[in-house]
Amino acid sequence: MTLFANLPIAKLSSASIIAETPNSDVAPRERHAKHSMAASKTQTNLAKTHPASPVAAGTPGKSRILIADDNPQNVELLEAFLGDVDCEIAVAVDGRDTLDKVASFQPDLILLDVMMPKLSGFEVCKKLKQDPATRGIMILMVTALNELGDIERAVDSGTDDFLSKPVNKVELVKRVENMLKLRHVTDELERLRRYIQGMEDDTGPRK
Repeated sequence: MTLFANLPIAKLSSASIIAETPNSDVAPRERHAKHSMAASKTQTNLAKTHPASPVAAGTPGKSRILIADDNPQNVELLEAFLGDVDCEIAVAVDGRDTLDKVASFQPDLILLDVMMPKLSGFEVCKKLKQDPATRGIMILMVTALNELGDIERAVDSGTDDFLSKPVNKVELVKRVENMLKLRHVTDELERLRRYIQGMEDDTGPRK
């Protein structure tokens, strides 16, 4: 299972966090000016250490999910299952359309069908994970293929996780929520730790 996005680890310097102690001898206007300067400096440091990711057209702050499936019934079902997830959804109908939508929509997560025309899900996944600009996108393969060879091929292509059809709503939503949380975790070991923790929280303590 590939849960790693090869991105640099961003660190905040303790010097970037500025605390201002109230002083009764300083006039309110002067204290306000000092706080404004401190806030401005902190925001500048944050911008340097945590550069913003490119945001596609849409509602700022919302996660974006791309459903890649050539079967309209499957798309409709997945959209219905994701109704309670706070996200924007786009749809791709084949492998090449998926690559085009990735460029224009810039998704955080792709629900990727394996058996698609023009390019298979395996091919699409491999292309995305080999490109430094797109390898950080989380990919959840949704497939009816259950043979061991198919699973190995999915892992080799770089998928972050896979889900077997028929899709269970609860399982889908939990995996989607966990993967969206991991989308912006840049440290590889921390991403893996959080994923495992999320799965354990969903299943409860083992007996």
